[in-house]
Amino acid sequence: MDMIVIGMILVVCMLIMLTSGVWVALTLTGLSVIGLQLIGNESIGLLVGTSSWSATTGWSLTALPLFIWMGEILFRTRLSQDLFEGLSPMLSKIPGKLLHVNILSCGIFAAVSGSSAATAATAATIGRMTLPELSKRGYSDEMAIGTLAGSGTLGLLIPPSIILIVYGVAAEVSIARLFLAGALPGLMLISLFMLYTMTWSYFKGNNKGIVHDVSYTTKQQFLALRKLIPICILIGGVLGSIYQGVATPTEAAAFGVTGSLLLAMVLGGVSFADFIESIKGAIKNSCMLGFILVGAHFLTLAMGFIGIPNELASWIDSLGLTPIQLIMCLTIFFVVLGCFLDGISVIVLTTSIVLPMVSQAGIDLIWFGIFLVLVVEMSQITPPVGFNLFVIQALTGKNILYVAKAAFPFFLMIGFGIVLITAYPSIVLYLPTLMTQ
Repeated sequence: MDMIVIGMILVVCMLIMLTSGVWVALTLTGLSVIGLQLIGNESIGLLVGTSSWSATTGWSLTALPLFIWMGEILFRTRLSQDLFEGLSPMLSKIPGKLLHVNILSCGIFAAVSGSSAATAATAATIGRMTLPELSKRGYSDEMAIGTLAGSGTLGLLIPPSIILIVYGVAAEVSIARLFLAGALPGLMLISLFMLYTMTWSYFKGNNKGIVHDVSYTTKQQFLALRKLIPICILIGGVLGSIYQGVATPTEAAAFGVTGSLLLAMVLGGVSFADFIESIKGAIKNSCMLGFILVGAHFLTLAMGFIGIPNELASWIDSLGLTPIQLIMCLTIFFVVLGCFLDGISVIVLTTSIVLPMVSQAGIDLIWFGIFLVLVVEMSQITPPVGFNLFVIQALTGKNILYVAKAAFPFFLMIGFGIVLITAYPSIVLYLPTLMTQ
C-alpha cells in the first residue's frame, strides 16, 4: 500500500480515537496495530512484548515516580504560604510589587516538583492567597491572572521536569544533560515574565492606583527570607547534586523525596492521611505516564517498520528547508497540536515522526528538547484545552476567554524566548557542554 495512503489512514484513525475520548496510551497502541496490519506484519504480539519491556525497564525511568512523589508531598505542605510570606517583603520596592510573587513562587516550586500538574495546582493555591490580596490593594485583575497563568507553565521546563524525562527516554538522550539545558532557559523565562510585568506596571499599572500597600523595613525583609531557607536547601541539594555530577537524576530524585519528607515535617500541615494521598497520587500519575510511554515506544517501533519517519524525513529534505524554516514550521505545528492535547501526549505522539527529520536537518536533540518544551508551554495557555487556563478559570470564575486574554502577553513572552534560544543556542547548550568537558 502507498505510504501516503497509510499515513492518511493513520491520521484519520488518530483523530477519531482522540476525539472519541480514547486514552492517549490506547490510541498510540491502536495506531501501531493498525499500521502494522496495513503492511501485513503478523508479529504484532511479539513486537508489543519487546517494546513494552524496552520502554519500562530503563534505569533512567526510575526518576519519574520519585520526582512525581516529591511534588505530591510538597504540594500538601505549607510551601505556597511560606513562599508568599517570604517573597512579598523582598518585592515591595520594584515595579509590579506583589505581582512578581506569582511568578517567583511558581518558578521556585517548579524547581522542586518536576510535575506540571503539581505546579499548576500550586499556582491555584498561591492564587487563592494572592488574587484576593492583589484585588484589595488595587492591582489589575487581568494582570494578576495573567502572571499566575503564565508562570504556572514553568514546571514543564525548569528541572527537574517530568516532561524532559519523557522526552529524554523517547529521544534516547541524557536526562542529566537535558536538566542542565533547561536551567538557563527557565531563568530566562522568569526574567522575561518579570521584565514584562515591571514594564507594564511602569507604564500602565501606576495609573490604576495601587492602594493599601504595605511597606517593609530592612529587618522585616531579612527576617522574611528565613521562610525560604528550607526550600532553597532542597533545590540546592537536588539540582546541585545533578549539576556537579555527584548524583544521577534517579539518585537526586531519591534525595529529593527524603528532603521533601523532612521539609513536610518542618513546615507541618501534612497528616498521615495526606502522606497516603501523596503516595496514591504518585502511583496514579506514574502508571499513567508509564502506560503512555509503552504505547509511544510501540508506535516508534511500528513507524520504523512502516517506514513513515524515513519517508517524511526524505520529503522534508527534498524541500530544501533551512533549519530555521523547519523550526518555524514545527513551532506552528506543535502549537496547533497543543491546542487539543496535553504536553506529554504531544511529545509521545510526535517524537517517532519528527526526530528523524530533526536529526536530518542537523539540529541538536538536546536543544530540540528544550524548544519542544517551550512550545508545549505556549499551548498550556492556549484555548480550547490549555490546562492552566482551566485551573485559573476554576479559581477565579472568570470566562475562559478572559483568562486566555490575560495570559496572552505571557504566550508572546514564551514565543520571544523561542526566538532567543534559536538565535543564541548557547542559552540551551552552554551548561550541557560544560558537563561533557
